[in-house]
Amino acid sequence: MICVDTNIIVRFLTHDDKRQYKKAFSIFNSQQIFIPDTVILETEWVLRYAYNFSSTEICTAFIGLFGLKNTHLSNPTFIFQAIEWHKKGLDFSDAMHLTQCQQYEKLYTFDKTFSQKAKDLTACLVSLP
Repeated sequence: MICVDTNIIVRFLTHDDKRQYKKAFSIFNSQQIFIPDTVILETEWVLRYAYNFSSTEICTAFIGLFGLKNTHLSNPTFIFQAIEWHKKGLDFSDAMHLTQCQQYEKLYTFDKTFSQKAKDLTACLVSLP
């Protein structure tokens, strides 16, 4: 199994550089691939800010990518939960943070928007200190 960096995924999803897309395509069609959580977070950020992908486009791209039989994640349940919460308006990175905190009663933040949007999503209360 191999791992891929953000730029491989971005080329694969955007086709913005023909030569690099072909190499990325070849990797995704010939290897068992592990994608680290940190690469997923960075990929979301790059797609959103550098490529102006909407939340819907990001979720669709991730669901397709992570649904490939040769793609492996550290915790698919957490990743797919983060995608679902992102669809409901939670920032993707905040959703990823929250998935990691399910066994705790509270996640403190100074981010009022995060606290408000996370209300009633889970038993872990996202709260201002």
